[in-house]
Amino acid sequence: MARYRDAVCRLCRREGAKLFLKGDRCYKPACPIEKRGTQPPGQHGNSLRRGKALVGYSQQLREKQKVKRIYFILEGQFRNYFDRARKFKGITGATLLIFLERRLDNAIYRAGFSTSRRQARQLVNHGHVLVNGRKVDIPSYQVKPGDVLTIKDASRKNSHVEGAWQTAAGRGRPSWISASGAEMSATVTGLPTREDVDRSINEQLIVELYSK
Repeated sequence: MARYRDAVCRLCRREGAKLFLKGDRCYKPACPIEKRGTQPPGQHGNSLRRGKALVGYSQQLREKQKVKRIYFILEGQFRNYFDRARKFKGITGATLLIFLERRLDNAIYRAGFSTSRRQARQLVNHGHVLVNGRKVDIPSYQVKPGDVLTIKDASRKNSHVEGAWQTAAGRGRPSWISASGAEMSATVTGLPTREDVDRSINEQLIVELYSK
């Protein structure tokens, strides 16, 4: 499968906002957004911020790219989620975001087992994650209410996992995930809602883009 191999901090600067792709570094002064501001990368970065504000197609495209980069998924995957969301009853944009939130790699990140979604995806891909006591190595697996998320006993002493778990409370957990610190486990207590997702996202722009 194709993978993004360039510096992920460039993605945050291109979108003009922190996407929290680099884990702990995003919370420190070393974050490029803190050091350089939201100027896009490259020698012509300044020119991209000049002139009129983004409107129409450009604005819709940037919003889609931002959400794809937040959840670190490719165009084909993203379009599949949108097509599924469109078939469900309810608001298409909100349903799309809920599908993305229910991804196992996102749930592992939101529960506090990792400091970024990329790190969470590695944990899932490498077989460190258990769902209801069984290994699940599919990052796109959709978690559901009642699922118990844990890390394999042999992997709990991993310094990255331990460090992420210890600092998770400071980063905050969503209302649909309940964590047990003593057991180092997390339970999906319900389905995420639109209020649990980044409020800076304007999902209606994505719906408009794909509806053309």
